[in-house]
Amino acid sequence: MGLRIPDHHPLRRLFGALTERSFAEKLGWTDMTVTEYVSNLLVDFAHVDGLYKIRNARNQRVETVVELLYESEVLLEAQSFDREREVHRQIGDFTLFMAGLFPEYLKRLKTAGLIHHPDFLVDYVKTGKRSYGIVAQSLAIDSEPTSPVFRSLSENFEWCVTGLGFVRTDLERLQDPSYRRAKDILLN
Repeated sequence: MGLRIPDHHPLRRLFGALTERSFAEKLGWTDMTVTEYVSNLLVDFAHVDGLYKIRNARNQRVETVVELLYESEVLLEAQSFDREREVHRQIGDFTLFMAGLFPEYLKRLKTAGLIHHPDFLVDYVKTGKRSYGIVAQSLAIDSEPTSPVFRSLSENFEWCVTGLGFVRTDLERLQDPSYRRAKDILLN
């Protein structure tokens, strides 16, 4: 994967503040482990290498949820539990990111004829929830302390999608020239 963004980088602080605000103030949900995970996800996915970090056996990027699911099935046969966990985590992360920040991506999949099921959004969300649940379960078996975070992401997936929608709204507002002018006037 590409370069890691340092802990004190402004992008990390921005996403941290927006995520915490959206989840705590707008949703009334103050689970700091989840908001920290989601804000780190935003930072990691700021570069395309994070969004498409899983590679198949031919070292090609795995770019769709269907391909990721196939990759997880291939892994079941190979009995690589760490790799299976990594792929399911990516499925949860990818579906959460796309459903929360880019719901128009899902609409494009539907209108392009790539998805034919009328309840595709529900299926997309179910896939993300299921994958986070698999990660939580496998981490619990290994007595990993991060298991509760993934259990919470699975159980509250829809809340996380909604929270990311609020983050998106805030990011759009920050880009608005009238907002920037008002901020400059007020802060200078």
